[in-house]
Amino acid sequence: MRKKDVIILLIIFVVAFFAYNRYLHKSKAISVLENSEENALGMLKTVSSEKDYDTKTEETEKLYRSRENAITRAVEKVEPAVVSVNIIKTQIIRRYINPFDNPFFGFFDNVPYKREVQGIGSGVIFTEDGYIITNAHVVEGATKIKIVLSDSRSFDGKIIGIDSVHDIAVLKIDGKNLPYAELGTSKDLIIGEWAVAVGNPYGFLIKDSKPSVAVGVISAVNRDFAENKNGKIYRGMIQTDAAINPGNSGGPLVNINGEVIGINTFILSESGGSIGIGFAIPIDKVKKLAKELIEHGKVRDIWYGFKVQDINPLLANYMNLDSTDGVMVAYVEKGSPVSKAGLKKGDVIVGINDIPVKNTSDAELAISDVAVGDTIRLKVKRGRKILEISYPAVEYR
Repeated sequence: MRKKDVIILLIIFVVAFFAYNRYLHKSKAISVLENSEENALGMLKTVSSEKDYDTKTEETEKLYRSRENAITRAVEKVEPAVVSVNIIKTQIIRRYINPFDNPFFGFFDNVPYKREVQGIGSGVIFTEDGYIITNAHVVEGATKIKIVLSDSRSFDGKIIGIDSVHDIAVLKIDGKNLPYAELGTSKDLIIGEWAVAVGNPYGFLIKDSKPSVAVGVISAVNRDFAENKNGKIYRGMIQTDAAINPGNSGGPLVNINGEVIGINTFILSESGGSIGIGFAIPIDKVKKLAKELIEHGKVRDIWYGFKVQDINPLLANYMNLDSTDGVMVAYVEKGSPVSKAGLKKGDVIVGINDIPVKNTSDAELAISDVAVGDTIRLKVKRGRKILEISYPAVEYR
């Protein structure tokens, strides 16, 4: 091969070599650029996804917050302290047998026997050391009490005291970190304000031991009822249209601030189901009774020191009275506080503690809320005079 041809081939080889190297560098640069673009796009997608997630989370939280209101906050505040009261009672049953089916010819056809029955109700813890308020009718006659909290913890309950007349009972459990409700006041209730009835009767029946909630308003206050067939007296009751079912007896009636304003007690219903006429014992009365039960184990009897009778037309005419309204004092005990205060036989009582009295039923209702340490104020007619007689309520011994 000629020298000239060799030089030409060498030049072509060198040019081709440099061209090939340039091509490799360019391809690598393009690959790096593409990878960078992909990484950048990936990062952008990740950032965008995170932003979308944050946006969705923020929107969810915002939506949740918009669903919250004063009622949900009140429920959230009180529900940990609402408990299920599960009881076992022993009942005496009389078994009646058809005498033709009885081989002993009716000799054992009316033999009593015992059986255990279960009952349920609600209650509310009102102190950090485990005192519970419920209705007396929930726990009367109980031989065993099991208390179940909304967090599923269960405790044996002990009866501290029962006031059967006013249908209030105080129980006690021993435990740590117990939730408790804030007791409000019932003296300034407003007709039409929100009321929340909370109960927890199903602690052992369903896995979820959270209480049930019914929302309504205060329909009326100071509703009085005569003594019922079980000897219970309900006076000054709170009426609400929040649904109170039998299992919710003993649970709290709560205001919009999550404060207990009453203890749910009974409903007016022919069918037994709630029809929007429920009644709760005012919490101011409950606090007074609960204090008595905790400190003394019972509500101490008052030494009234006098007896009264209704005024019929014949008696009114004989005593020269212008009305049959009021009750006449038939007896005053010597040495009693009311005797020392000046009450006399023949006086006509027309008011007790600012409550008008027209008959003996009114008088019984008026004194039903009096506790030891209170002041009893009597409005008395003596002839043509109107007198005010006050004396301290002391324990009867």
